[in-house]
Amino acid sequence: MLDLTDEQRAFVAAVTDFCRREAGTRQQRDALTNGGREAHSPELYRKLADLGWLGVSIPEEHGGAGGGMVDTCLFLETTARGMAPIGGFTTSIIVAGAYERFGSPEQRKTVLGGVAAGRIESIAMSEPEAGSDVASLACRAERRADGWVVNGQKTWCSNAHLADGILLVARTSGAPGEHAGMTMFQVPADAPGLRISGIDTMGGREVNDLYFTDCHLPADAVVGTVDQGWKQLMAGLNVERLILAAVMLGTAQRAFDDALGYIKQRRQFGRPIGSFQVLRHRMADLATEIECSRLLVYRTAELVDRDPATVLPRETSMVKLKATETARRVALDGMQMMGGYGYATEYDMERLVRSTVVSTVYGGTSEIQREIIGKTYGL
Repeated sequence: MLDLTDEQRAFVAAVTDFCRREAGTRQQRDALTNGGREAHSPELYRKLADLGWLGVSIPEEHGGAGGGMVDTCLFLETTARGMAPIGGFTTSIIVAGAYERFGSPEQRKTVLGGVAAGRIESIAMSEPEAGSDVASLACRAERRADGWVVNGQKTWCSNAHLADGILLVARTSGAPGEHAGMTMFQVPADAPGLRISGIDTMGGREVNDLYFTDCHLPADAVVGTVDQGWKQLMAGLNVERLILAAVMLGTAQRAFDDALGYIKQRRQFGRPIGSFQVLRHRMADLATEIECSRLLVYRTAELVDRDPATVLPRETSMVKLKATETARRVALDGMQMMGGYGYATEYDMERLVRSTVVSTVYGGTSEIQREIIGKTYGL
């Protein structure tokens, strides 16, 4: 059991109740998401902002609650389990962390206060030839007397079509293949010279291509230090991987809950299918894997809260690997146990499968996480 405070338990209970009231039925979720084609509901997001919950980890001086990573993970797990359509929150809180660490006072005021109030942020890092190999990025920002001019393409940018702002990682010196020479920039989503084009996916409208054509940015658009973007990215890995893991933990739990409810009710050969040993044992294994993931998520969150400046490559890669692989397994096994109904859009399981399958790809593939873990052991 997690050692939560009374305040944290009350917070989880309140968020759980909110999700049940506002998005507890398939009809409610379809109405909020254009029949399941969108991952984010502005209507629901505004309600969460009004409750102050979007600022769970935003410092109090910027209008947030001042909580830590444990509190953030509790919110993420609970809303994911409740299938609340707030896809814009994950990238927003990841980006907020970057501004909190490296942004100017004005940038922190705009972004951190904005995220707590419902502002959505996106991050533009991957490129057609630079996915896992971030050092190969080629989108370039060139210095001008009055600022910077950006040219190039970014891809797989989550929530850019919803965003108010985009955290761009561009090359300002050096050549593709070098980690040195990257810089972070604050880019308004409606900046002249920026075109956002959606990518159709299994999950609907979630990610985008970004095309920069002589996109002018002012000198104060730099976030942190010129040419130090790689080091700044590395400093944010604790937050990014934990956030993705917490979301998938909640998604895994929801897939388990739905499968459990189904196999208790579905009857074949004169009895509930959950009474057959093969399904009892499968559910026992899945429950154990989910609990292992939960303990790893919150143990890692506690380590981050203990020293937010410490980079934890092994622990955060482990938690991202474990939680996403577990979520994918639970959803796929849930579909298998539900038979044809697990494949039917009448039930939520097929949506859970679609969202978990991609989780082992974004934010660093499972293969990359294993590579990082292995290197921490000197291999």
